Amino acid sequence: MSPKNKKKLKIVRKKLDNLDNKLIKLIKKRTSLVKEVVMLKEFKKEIVDQQRIKKILYKIRKKSISNNIDPKITNRIWKNMIWSYIEYEKKIFKKK
Repeated sequence: MSPKNKKKLKIVRKKLDNLDNKLIKLIKKRTSLVKEVVMLKEFKKEIVDQQRIKKILYKIRKKSISNNIDPKITNRIWKNMIWSYIEYEKKIFKKK
């Protein structure tokens, strides 16, 4: 890699790091909201809502396409996030 490209790469990576920091803050907010949601659920079977999952993934697909993002990327990210939070809800549910 040329020195010029190395410099450009360093700049882009710094931007990615800054964006990651913003994402962490958003994930913290999301986690707090998920905790509120699980406290409202009365039964463990309410944790997984397949219809809601389908709606979320459908909306994300549409938004991805309209924003010119490969929907396979966002679908994978959201599925992982959804199932990670489902596991988190199950853990929290046991403790309430």
